[in-house]
Amino acid sequence: MKKLLLGLIAIIQVSAQTPAGAVVLGDVTVTATLRARAYVWDWFEPAGGYQNRYAYSGNLLRLNFSEKRGATDLNAEIAVPFLLGLPETAAAPAPQGALGLGANYYTANANRRNTGMAFAKQLYARYHFDKTGSETLQVGRFEFNDGSELTPKNSSLATLKRDRVSQRLIGTFGFSDVGRSFDGFRFSLAHGSNDFTLVTATPTRGVFQTDGWGWNRIAFAYAAYSKDWGHGRHSADTRIFAIDYGDFRGILKTDSRPLATRKVDTANIHVQTWGGHTLHVVATKSGTFDALGWAAFQTGHWGSQTQRSYAFDLEGGFQPAILQKIKPWLRGGFTFGSGDENPNDSDHGTFFQILPTPRPYARFPFFNMMNSEDAFGALILRPHAKATVSSEFHSLRLTNPGDLWYSGGGAYQPWTFGYTGRAVSGQRALGNLYDTSIEYRVNRHATLTAYLGYAQGLSVMKQIYATGKDGRFGYLEMLFRL
Repeated sequence: MKKLLLGLIAIIQVSAQTPAGAVVLGDVTVTATLRARAYVWDWFEPAGGYQNRYAYSGNLLRLNFSEKRGATDLNAEIAVPFLLGLPETAAAPAPQGALGLGANYYTANANRRNTGMAFAKQLYARYHFDKTGSETLQVGRFEFNDGSELTPKNSSLATLKRDRVSQRLIGTFGFSDVGRSFDGFRFSLAHGSNDFTLVTATPTRGVFQTDGWGWNRIAFAYAAYSKDWGHGRHSADTRIFAIDYGDFRGILKTDSRPLATRKVDTANIHVQTWGGHTLHVVATKSGTFDALGWAAFQTGHWGSQTQRSYAFDLEGGFQPAILQKIKPWLRGGFTFGSGDENPNDSDHGTFFQILPTPRPYARFPFFNMMNSEDAFGALILRPHAKATVSSEFHSLRLTNPGDLWYSGGGAYQPWTFGYTGRAVSGQRALGNLYDTSIEYRVNRHATLTAYLGYAQGLSVMKQIYATGKDGRFGYLEMLFRL
C-alpha cells in the first residue's frame, strides 16, 4: 500500500508541473485525461481465509482526437486502462461471492494480477442539420448517460440532475477503471428549453474487463423528452422516458428462482421501462429549497416469467442563507426498488436496473436499486471555491426477504450476467453506511479526491459473513486533464 501511495503522489507532482492546454495538430484538437487511484478494501469477512482485505492500483488514460468538418463533428478516443496488484483469492464460494471490486477485475481478466489494454472508447461522427446545432445525428461508438440530455440553466438543478438523476438506468459506469460505451446512433432535437432524444445502441464490453473492444448481445432503445422550465425564484426540470431493452445472450439469469429452474430458462430478457423525473428549486430569503421525484415501472418478459416491477426516489434539500463561509447543503430522501415476492410463480417482481452507473447512488458499491430500500441523509460543505466535502448516511433494507441481496451494474461481457444475487433466508436489514469524500480542485487541470466508507452490517451481513459483518472501502484519486 505504501508503494501505491508513493506512486500516486509522484504522478500528482509530475502532472502538476506539466504544461496544460489542448494540443492542436492541424485541424485536429487533442486532449487527454489521466485518472490514477489507489484503492483499499476491507470487505465483509467470510470464513475460510479468503482475501477480503487488500489494496491495488486502478488507472485510466484517455486520449481524444476531435475535428470539425463543415456540419460534421468527428471524434476518436483511445482508452488505456491498467490495473496493478489485483487480489488473487478475493472470490469466495456462494453466497459470499466476490469480496469487493478487486475480485471482479481479477476474474474478468483471466485471473491476472496486472492487466491492461488499449481500445477505442469513442469513434463517431455527429452531423448538425442546421447552423444552430439544435438537431443532430450521432453515429458510431459514443458515451451516453440517461437523464443528461438537457442541462438546466439553474446551477443547483444542474448539480442535482448530474448527481441524483443521471445514469440511474443507463450509464457509462465511469467510476470503474474501464467504463462502458455504446455502439449505435443518437438523434437529438433541441429547441430552447426543450429536448427530444432517441438512442438505439448495444453496450460494449468493459467495466471490469480491460478489453473494451467487443460487443454484448444486448440492445436497447431509449426515448426521452426533457424540459427546463420555471423562472425567477422557482426553477424546474422535468423528463419523461421509455426504454426497450433486450438481452439475447441466453446465459444464466440472476434471480431468486431455484438454480435448476434458472438453468432451463434460456429465453431472452425483453423488458420495457416507463418513467420520468421532476426537479424543483425554490429560492427564498432564508435559503434555497429543492425537491426531487423519480419513478419508473417495468413490463415485458424476464425469460419465461412476466416482468412486473417498479422503483421510485423522493428527495428534498435545503441550502441555508446563513453560514456562507462553508455553504452547507442538507439533503435527504428515500429510494425504493421492488423485490420478487414469490420465486415460484409466473411473475418476476424485482426491479431491473438495466445498465446503470451504480456508484453515484451507492458510494460504497455493495448495493443497488434492486429489491432495496434506502433511507439516506447527506451534508455537503463547500468551504472554498476549490474544495467540496460530502458526508452521507444510508439505512439499507431489502424490500422483500424472499428475494436476493443484489449488487452490480449490468452486463459487461458476453458470458457474465452482470448482477450478483445473494440468498438471505428471510432477513431484511442489510446495513448502515457512513461515508465521507473530499474533493480538491488544485487548478483547472488537476483534481484530488479522497473517499472513505464504513458499512455496519446488520442481520443480512451477519447471516452471510459470520466471521466479520462490517466492511470498509476507501481510495485516493488524482485526475489530470490536458
